[in-house]
Parts: sequence; C-alpha cells; structure tokens
Amino acid sequence: MTLLAINQLNKKFSSKNGDTHALKDIDLAVEKGELITIIGPSGCGKSTLLKIIAGLDTEVSGSVSIEGVEVTGPSVDKGFIFQEPRLFPWHTVEKNIAANFSLKDKKVQEKVAELIKLVKLDGFAKSYPRELSGGMAQRAAIARALLRNPKVLLLDEPFGALDAFTRTHMQDALLNIWQVNKTTMLLVTHDLDEAIYLGGKVVIMNARPGSIQKVVDIQLPYPRKKADNAFQAYRQAILQEFEKSEHAVMGGRSH
Repeated sequence: MTLLAINQLNKKFSSKNGDTHALKDIDLAVEKGELITIIGPSGCGKSTLLKIIAGLDTEVSGSVSIEGVEVTGPSVDKGFIFQEPRLFPWHTVEKNIAANFSLKDKKVQEKVAELIKLVKLDGFAKSYPRELSGGMAQRAAIARALLRNPKVLLLDEPFGALDAFTRTHMQDALLNIWQVNKTTMLLVTHDLDEAIYLGGKVVIMNARPGSIQKVVDIQLPYPRKKADNAFQAYRQAILQEFEKSEHAVMGGRSH
C-alpha cells in the first residue's frame, strides 16, 4: 500500500539574481512501513525534499500526498528529526518526550514509559539534556516524534553530528525502533554505508537541480554486515551511479 506519493514535484527559490531550480520532476512512491534512505551531492535538495514532505515548505508545483490526502502544511502525522536533538534544556527526558502532552494523564505516562524503553533510555526519565550523550539526546528526540504516532518519520541527517562509534550504535538503535514500531521512515544521509545499512531502498539524487537518478532496492537481510561482499557490491554499484551523475554535470558545464 502506497503511504506517501510524490508526483512531478518542482521547487524553485527566487532571488534578485533569478530563480534557482532546487528540485525537478520528483516522482517517488513510498510503501507503508518502508525505511527509505536518500543520498546525493551537497546542495542537491535532499533536506528541501524532506521539508516539503513535512509541510514546512508549500511553495511548490506538483503534489505530495499521504494516504491520498495532499500535504498543505505541518501536522502530527509527520514527525521530523533534525541533525541536532533540539530538546528543551529545562525539561527532563520524560517531559521532553511528552512535550505538549501532560504527564498527569495516565495514558501519556504509559506511552512515554513505553517509548523510553523502546529507545533504550531506561533509568534516564528524570535526567536533563545536559546529562545525556549526543546519541542519548537524539534517541529522546526520536521518542518525542514517535509519541504522536506519525504516519511517516522524516530524519534529516540525524546522526551527522555524532562520532563514528556512537553513529554506528544509533544506526542499530534506529533499526530496532523501525522493526518494532513499523513506522514508515525517510532518512537523508551523506554516508553511503549508512544508506545501504539502513535502507530497504536507497534513493540516489542528482546534483542541482535535484532530481532522482535511481532508486536501488537493497535486497539484503537485516542485520547487515558492511564488510560482506554483497554489501560492498551494492556500495560499488551506487558509487558508479554517482560517477555517472558527476560526468553528466561536468559535461553539461563544458558546453
């Protein structure tokens, strides 16, 4: 079942120097429960695409719909995770997760406790953000987004600010959350290994104007091993797609 449908999506930014075509003719269908990763050169519009899906930018042509309903602005059915956790420093972990909901409500209490367990923050419910590591703070941010039970969770380089060891740990944590919760996820990353490790499909975007060059089905069981030959074969194939894109861009500039 198609949960998210993007059809002929175009985005231009206007300035005194003229228009910049950020996204061009984006077509993408995401099935319910899929985990999709999106990669591409810097400035190709990956983050812009997520913001449009989230309803944070609606000045576009084409359409984005979730379960057949067109996206016209932000709503609780779309969760968004930024590179920084963006927790309130004056709130505890449980209050950050509850956010605008009252912890006096027993159902909210139960759901927050369930999510704290899911994101493996047991014992830190009463802790403040300053007492958490970067990875723990990001797990709290993911739990906060999941409390609203979004139909789709959008993650914009959520592990980009973390060290390599913590990043690897967070990749496994996210996979566990996805496998348990079955939330549809779209994750933007600059890390090719991360894209293949997490994604059921990897969406490869071209440089400006951002367009979809190819969608690669990653037919490997979870958990994946980055050193395996099959993993490395996908890595090589996707790198070759990037090289094609680079040649096309350079060729276009030479004329």
